[in-house]
Amino acid sequence: MKKFSTLFLVSLLSGATTLGAYKLLFDGSNSFFGRENSVVTQAPNSFGRNVALSAETVDFTAAADKTIHTVVHVKNVSRRTVSNPMMEFFYGYGGQQQQEQVGTGSGVIISEDGYIVTNNHVIKDATEIEITLNNKKSYKAKLIGTDSKMDIALLKINADEKLPYTAFANSDSVKVGEWVLAVGNPYNLTSTVTAGIVSAKARNLDQSGIQSFIQTDAAVNPGNSGGALVNTRGELIGINTMISSMTGSYVGYSFAVPSNIARKIIEDIMEYGNVQRGILGVEGGELNSSVSKELGITETQGFYINKVSKNSGAEKAGLAKGDIIVKLDEQNISTYADLSGYINTKRPNDVVKVTYIKDGKTKTVPVTLSKNEFFNAEFKGMELENIDAADKKKFRIDYGVKIKDITDENLKRYQNELQGNIILSIDNVKAVNVETVSKLLSKKDEGQSARIEMINRNGEIFRIII
Repeated sequence: MKKFSTLFLVSLLSGATTLGAYKLLFDGSNSFFGRENSVVTQAPNSFGRNVALSAETVDFTAAADKTIHTVVHVKNVSRRTVSNPMMEFFYGYGGQQQQEQVGTGSGVIISEDGYIVTNNHVIKDATEIEITLNNKKSYKAKLIGTDSKMDIALLKINADEKLPYTAFANSDSVKVGEWVLAVGNPYNLTSTVTAGIVSAKARNLDQSGIQSFIQTDAAVNPGNSGGALVNTRGELIGINTMISSMTGSYVGYSFAVPSNIARKIIEDIMEYGNVQRGILGVEGGELNSSVSKELGITETQGFYINKVSKNSGAEKAGLAKGDIIVKLDEQNISTYADLSGYINTKRPNDVVKVTYIKDGKTKTVPVTLSKNEFFNAEFKGMELENIDAADKKKFRIDYGVKIKDITDENLKRYQNELQGNIILSIDNVKAVNVETVSKLLSKKDEGQSARIEMINRNGEIFRIII
């Protein structure tokens, strides 16, 4: 076997490239998962109409009128303590002051009782979140949960009336070339609408490969982040997330998180308090002509498996190094983005029908996705992950969550002291794992302090209040 140097290796096992699982079910009630308590509404399965029509024959007015009242302005107020060198010089310690920063973006109402989806980066580090509807009414919003890796956040407002909302469409059914509308509320005025076509699907913009964007040429500017990408029937197919630009303004392409991924994240947050991620249990990369030539194989499309994780669903199903995944259920797999995009709409314990090529023969096997052991969460400006076997052995503990990184600027000065420490309890409640911590924190009010017991890298136990 020739060297594997040019094959873009991507891990489907941990952190940014973890693959998660849920079942996408369509029924006559148009409910997601068929659950009565679902906060999202599934649009009727009526895809494929109007996609071949020219701009002159497509009427955008109905979709625009249906959507503009469901897109809101999101105001993020963050307050942080900063040092004042002059005050410190004249008065000693205590030369600190509160500094307020304001950020804005858009959001989409997804239920009549006030649930709103937006981008995580729109509300990141917020001390206070304010929502302004298209009718100029304003409300304070509560942050329900976030997924920083997929850049999705779920908010809730308590309005004095039933709200208009946008139903979710099946983003897997979106066609390249289909007409779409990008709707945002960037300047706290009224919602704005631009039109374009779907330029590409399953686009990844970084090496981590955590996203599977819908690319469109509809004009999207920075304040539109978190707004709606809808089809010509006014159904939600994506959450506008970023633009491709050297200047920060729109120059031709914008990108949206597919609605199937956003919807799965929302349902996870509502049901579990965090995002459920599973793993297929393979590592490898996508094929092309040069990679195939180097590997000495004839196939030029698909996902080439370079490694199968021990005890994973893939191993149990018989997948091995050298196999080429070409289809998941009915979804063709040509690139890593195809693979990650589909698995990101799944949950642990879901069964995926994997079609692959082994020794020139095509086979199909069911693979049960397993639970990701490296679940991450954000807490008080710290990124947390579950401890592993090495940590348990080193510190002689059987529970705890490790501080993986410091994300809050005010805590950056303590990064060397905090990073790598293991949290044992929060407010005298055992930090069994990240999922337990996430559920505990979901019950705390924003800005409420927490008493934390942790063990540092030297094995010393201490307590702090944040």
